[in-house]
Amino acid sequence: MAGTLPEPFAAWFARQGWTPRPHQCEVLAAAQSGRDVLLIAPTGGGKTLAGFLPGLVALHAAPRPGLHTLYVSPLKALATDIARNLTRPIEEMDLPVSIGTRSGDTPAGRRRQQREHPPNLLLTTPESLALLLSLPDAPAQFAGLATIVIDEIHALAGSKRGDQLALGLARLGTLAPAATRIGLSATVAHRAALAAYVARDGNSAGVEVIAVTGGAPPRIGMILPRDHLPWSGHMGLAAAPEILARIRAAGMTIVFVNTRAQAELLFQELWKRNDETLPIAIHHGSLEPEQRQRVEQAMAAGRLRAVVATSSLDLGIDWGGIDQVLQVGAPKGVSRLLQRVGRANHRMDEPSSALLVPANRFEVLECEAAILGVAAQELDGEPPRPGGLDVLAQHVLGTACAGPFLPDALYAEIRRAAPYAALPRRDFDDVLGFVENGGYTLAAYDQYRRLFRDAEGRVHVTSERVARQHRMNIGTIVEEPLLQVRYAGRGGAALGEVEEYFANMLTPGDTFIFAGRLLRFLRLRETICEVIDGGSGDPRVPAYAGGRMPLTTNLADRVRALLQDPSGWAAFPAPVREWLALQKARSRLPGRDDLLVETFPRGDRWYLVAYCFEGRNAHQTLGMLLTRRMQRFGFAPLGFVATDYVLACWSAHEPHDIARLFEEDLLGDDLEAWMAESSMLRRTFRTVAVIAGLIERHHPGAGKNRRQVTVNSDLIYDVLRRHQPDHILLRATRADAAGGLTDIARIALLLRRVRGRIRHMVLSRVSPLAVPVLLEIGRENVRDDDADDALLEEAELVAEATGLAEPPPFRPRPARPRAGPARGDPRQGHLFG
Repeated sequence: MAGTLPEPFAAWFARQGWTPRPHQCEVLAAAQSGRDVLLIAPTGGGKTLAGFLPGLVALHAAPRPGLHTLYVSPLKALATDIARNLTRPIEEMDLPVSIGTRSGDTPAGRRRQQREHPPNLLLTTPESLALLLSLPDAPAQFAGLATIVIDEIHALAGSKRGDQLALGLARLGTLAPAATRIGLSATVAHRAALAAYVARDGNSAGVEVIAVTGGAPPRIGMILPRDHLPWSGHMGLAAAPEILARIRAAGMTIVFVNTRAQAELLFQELWKRNDETLPIAIHHGSLEPEQRQRVEQAMAAGRLRAVVATSSLDLGIDWGGIDQVLQVGAPKGVSRLLQRVGRANHRMDEPSSALLVPANRFEVLECEAAILGVAAQELDGEPPRPGGLDVLAQHVLGTACAGPFLPDALYAEIRRAAPYAALPRRDFDDVLGFVENGGYTLAAYDQYRRLFRDAEGRVHVTSERVARQHRMNIGTIVEEPLLQVRYAGRGGAALGEVEEYFANMLTPGDTFIFAGRLLRFLRLRETICEVIDGGSGDPRVPAYAGGRMPLTTNLADRVRALLQDPSGWAAFPAPVREWLALQKARSRLPGRDDLLVETFPRGDRWYLVAYCFEGRNAHQTLGMLLTRRMQRFGFAPLGFVATDYVLACWSAHEPHDIARLFEEDLLGDDLEAWMAESSMLRRTFRTVAVIAGLIERHHPGAGKNRRQVTVNSDLIYDVLRRHQPDHILLRATRADAAGGLTDIARIALLLRRVRGRIRHMVLSRVSPLAVPVLLEIGRENVRDDDADDALLEEAELVAEATGLAEPPPFRPRPARPRAGPARGDPRQGHLFG
């Protein structure tokens, strides 16, 4: 019967003491019938094995050479781990099946061998798949493909990497139209959208959705520093003793953090206290592949007691020996928390154990809201957005590199990818025209001529050189230019990479923490940052752009609801209960549907603090817009700072008429003027131009430095704005800016929700709830938890807010006109007047 496990599979399951789960048999039956499947099952429910069973059973029944099953994962580590876990059953059942992994870390010799003798099961990433599809032998390589498994699909759909994969799947739909697709996910907030993503025609109706209910609910608690719960800061270092104690009491722990800088700092703090030298490792995406692989192998072998990790390990890794997960810093979303919690235990019928470690008082609220969200099984996350036009441009060139195509046929193929199902023909033609010659403004320059059309209308790549350059630049992750960190001397070992802007801040003799080591900087040599061990003084920590995760809308709403319900405050620790009670007495608490805005003087400034709870990206944009409007109103704004919860602006003169400041027309002329003037659009254009292939990250035999890339992109941006303002890349830039970078949609919803509900409190001093955001002013991204001056400033502000000390006397600034609105660096979230 279809879906029933044949021998030797049934016997192998029996030897493990397992019974095939119903959803595993349902996936097998659907695939054997040629139907596409979306499997939604709790962590530990055997999703990955369910995805591979159709391919393994088919190859057992009819062994053959060549590629049969393609597995695509968001993480290189996940593909490597799956390959390791599949090898054992394949060997124990003596199946005639070969396995291969393909990623950016795969050596050239093995890649060449895989093309000459493709494995039956190929495990890869979206970027490596795009590279394979750009090769002339792609039709032959994928002709026999029978099954495509897309793992952790929720982590891809809606992102640019997801757009890239969707286009690759559409191409595979042409090369291997009979290949069955199986999507796997544990957390799905938008089921129909993910089903459409899996579908061969972009239509969810043709996908069989298998949703598994049940599973043991996770056990999630919270731990706090014993001595002092910080008012501000994001690193969580104050809880290091408690974290180490939990590690000591368990067999194996993953300590998740939200940024790479936080990983480095916390790892160092744990090692300072690790008198027993417990084996603790660090894992994040900027470390050398060899170091990451050693950590993964040590975890699989059970040789580690803990690993401090970023999102580089939060998807699908099946290490059954993990006893607990610690999340240091607020989780930012219920779905994200569930994903990380699922790394512990990894068995569907037994509860996973996790502890949240908030870094400050606001994060206590967020952690409690996340725990309640998990209990309510309330998944969150934004719905997938339309596909990016810059990603489409990269795909069009890659398709041409593999062989000529007809535009009508390619347009029809692309529309079968769910993110591009509604792609207008005009946008496709404009993208094709851009890839062909750069668009009419750039068409005069030979370097932008990459495609040509023959007499029959087929589109060809102009040369093999263009194809080589394209393959070197495939990918949608655009980071700041990176420099390799390497020990000094000939043959010095490589440790990983830091962003160029960080290396440029170092002077010889400076110390910094990286790869879990204290290093002393010697010199920059071309693209290498040379270091030696040791050093003294306060070390720096590399910070990476884009490291902070956005707060989800649902979780923000839960935090607002908690603030308005004192009956639920019993779950909070005493310092937080006292903090909220004092706020209620001295001002008021933010409401669920209103907007609390406080104004008060301090020193020679007036402060405006708005409790929006819409996430850092939205608050940074709102801060830029508010300071423009405050300038027009004559308040002389001096700067602002944004956190995930609060926006604070400061000015020379007292702000008033607060309701007018937050009127919905803020997103009209003010937004257009700011976006036209700000450097944010230039940086966004730089990213779009790199993904679209207008500007190369890599060139055969050479590498562009950051200044070259910046100057080139800025020059082109100015030319296009002046001569072709509707250029396809400028349209893509504006779409990106309106989305994740500025969160304009969230600002619009906020302004609409609070219209007529602005609660303005005029205070004589800082309020208890405003203390954390004022502590953020002028603060570095890192080293913000335990510095003496930070603690002193905290003590002063807390004393003022609680009435134990008087604020500094107010010294109003003399009125003087400003030339224009305050400006600043959105990376820091500050403006300086």
